[in-house]
Amino acid sequence: MSALRAVLRRVFDMLEAALGSVFPPAWNPMVNLGALGFFFYWIITASGIYVYIFFDTGVHNAYASIEYMTHEQWYLAGIMRSLHRYASDALIIVMLCHILREFSHDRYRGVRWFSWITGIPILIMVYIAGISGYWLVWDKLAQYVAIVSTEWLDMLGIFGEPIARNFLSPEALESRFFTLMIFMHIAIPLIALAVLWIHLQRVTKPRINPPRGLAYSVFGILMALSLIHPALSQAPADLAVVPGKVGLDWFYLPLFPLLETLPGSLTWGMSACFLLIMIAIPWLPPMKKPRPAVVDLSNCNGCARCYNDCPYNAISLVARTDGTAFEREPLVNPSYCVACGICAGSCPTAMPFRRLSDLSPGIDLPDWTISSLRERTEQQALGLTGNARIMVFGCDPGPALRSVASSTVGVVPLACIGQLPPAFIDYVLSKDLADGVILTGCREDACDARFGIRWTNDRLAGERDPHLRKRVPRERLVTVWAGAHGTGALKAAIGDLSQRLENLPPKARSNSRPERPSPTTSPEPADA
Repeated sequence: MSALRAVLRRVFDMLEAALGSVFPPAWNPMVNLGALGFFFYWIITASGIYVYIFFDTGVHNAYASIEYMTHEQWYLAGIMRSLHRYASDALIIVMLCHILREFSHDRYRGVRWFSWITGIPILIMVYIAGISGYWLVWDKLAQYVAIVSTEWLDMLGIFGEPIARNFLSPEALESRFFTLMIFMHIAIPLIALAVLWIHLQRVTKPRINPPRGLAYSVFGILMALSLIHPALSQAPADLAVVPGKVGLDWFYLPLFPLLETLPGSLTWGMSACFLLIMIAIPWLPPMKKPRPAVVDLSNCNGCARCYNDCPYNAISLVARTDGTAFEREPLVNPSYCVACGICAGSCPTAMPFRRLSDLSPGIDLPDWTISSLRERTEQQALGLTGNARIMVFGCDPGPALRSVASSTVGVVPLACIGQLPPAFIDYVLSKDLADGVILTGCREDACDARFGIRWTNDRLAGERDPHLRKRVPRERLVTVWAGAHGTGALKAAIGDLSQRLENLPPKARSNSRPERPSPTTSPEPADA
């Protein structure tokens, strides 16, 4: 699994980089797959409503009504039909890409199993809705799809009468069957939308609308495709003739020749095995669950910053339980917490300047504590020499930090870059632990923990608490959002910052540099 994920992640990183050269970071289609899925859904809905106005559900009139829309009213209904078709294809593409991308980033195991499992029925229902759409056109392809589908379903032996008998002769098929099919074609997507709402329940502020520029661009492409290559029907269905050669849609229907030729026991067995594998994937093998964030009420005033910043709805606010004057306290749901540490980075008591008491913020990760973060930062500073010393803070899924460590570059790993309180940047520079600071992590707008980069940028800009103090010299701070394969970009940024620091006036040396830790001090977080 690890090797497969590594290969897929490399592929998606290359795609994101390629698309990043065309689109702004926020518009990158690879980081807006879920939002694009919603966008295509609304296009499908709007175009489907218009097409339904002119569609005749009668078995003898369905094909004629589709032909009228395609040729007589091509300028509107025909375009709507093509938009409906191509948006459906695009929806399948972004859903498959979304599944593979989440798999490649290992965002389907541990506490994320819920989103993976609830996504499976959505994919199945969307595909079934698409298949039923082929039936409604009632051309030769629709006849072929209907016969193969019903014969395959009949192999289960669970229906009172064979469904395929409806397609034995023109007299066997009634218009009410088309009414049933259009009901399915409308009802299934609505059910899928309800399941999608459940799918997003553990996600805070889900991205359901793509950036306007990306939406306009994608819609323009669909419109151009609808005009240049409109969706057309094949010859009308004729149940008196067995369909011979049909123009198969190899994008949507590649499995139908197998359903037609292979034994039903084999195809149903393969389908069941595939479904079981998809359901079991989050536990093949199970992820070692990191310990969730813990609350220290003695250092918490119930400010709700951790609640507002949590990407996964893992924190709720409840009535105070320690008898203090504060009204609220955060409560962590271990089943939702992914141990990203963003909550600790938002806590106002996560101040490295604290010396009169233990550095224990109101909320913290037991395996990546803020106290150990200060210790590791100070330890890295002890080995730095020269006038261009740089401290690099980076998240675990970001560029490989060890490859850039040297006598002038110290590296401090984090669970997520959003775990770093901005006060640490002030601490490093004001205490002369380094001459410059670099923050690095996932690709911009593609944070592994969703909001780590976004909240960090907002904190640095003073738009979100806790914000970086104005006294911190910004010319000594650099951010590099390059992703796991962005080591080259990180090295280039280190080189550029080193040259800049050499040309800056020397800053006043502090007399408060930390003493060398004793051999018993652990430089790494527990279980990291």
